[in-house]
Amino acid sequence: MAGTTRAAGAGFLAMAFAVVGMTGIFATYAAPIPLQRALLREAALDDALAAGQGSDPQAALAALAPRLGDSAAQLSSGGADLPARVQAARVAMRRHFAAQAAAEASRLRLMIGVVTLAGAIFGAAALGFGRG
Repeated sequence: MAGTTRAAGAGFLAMAFAVVGMTGIFATYAAPIPLQRALLREAALDDALAAGQGSDPQAALAALAPRLGDSAAQLSSGGADLPARVQAARVAMRRHFAAQAAAEASRLRLMIGVVTLAGAIFGAAALGFGRG
């Protein structure tokens, strides 16, 4: 009977570490999200720059507003010429998404650490470590 208990404990320990592996797999999906958003915003800013060469740049910028996100207000406002506003929007966007990527990486590291620790504790408890 002791062999069956030991096998069940080993199976539980394997599953505890499998959860850690699944957490790492999740991290590979979540980590590139800020980069993907930045690339989409870069493409939208390129389109906005091209739209400025058209006959009605304000209407073109208004049509691009959903893709431009928070950069839309900066580009639609008057003032400096459109290329200068696009360049300023690029700088702000890169700063924003770099901060977002750093925050995402910190959250993922914390999540993987917590799940790893929890898996180790549960595995040790299942195998009876610490008991005489």
